[in-house]
Amino acid sequence: MMRQLAGVCLVVLVAWGIVTAQSQSDPRIWTWKVNLAKSKFQPDPPPESLVRTYELDGDALKATIEVVTAEGDHRTSTYTAKYDGKEYAYTGRNVDTVALQRVDDRTLEVTLKKGNKVVGTNRIVISKDGKTMTETLNEINARSLHVHNVVVYDKQ
Repeated sequence: MMRQLAGVCLVVLVAWGIVTAQSQSDPRIWTWKVNLAKSKFQPDPPPESLVRTYELDGDALKATIEVVTAEGDHRTSTYTAKYDGKEYAYTGRNVDTVALQRVDDRTLEVTLKKGNKVVGTNRIVISKDGKTMTETLNEINARSLHVHNVVVYDKQ
């Protein structure tokens, strides 16, 4: 009985170590909340709230984005994508696909498409201390307006 318990404990510790190592190797893996005082939204008004949660899903990044718009509407969008520049499904947004490409350990380039047309390019940078994430968005919104937002998030 003690051997079985020791074996189970060993498996749990090894799994925890692997997850911890992977999380430390990707500084995005966390929950991030918008800092409205440091962010700039053009031309749309800022949301009431915006939270991004990143998790590992095998060797892919799983993103869940929860927004309460300026009008009070609640929206959730998700994607799971690898850092290989290939297109993956994006649900809950006015885009069809997302492609992720790592620039370096702290910088990510994001390409958004609607149909076969690129409608957005975003750059996400994690600060050196790992406490802040800045997303620079250049997109065409659902009303066909050019959006240029600089969104600053704080690690939760």
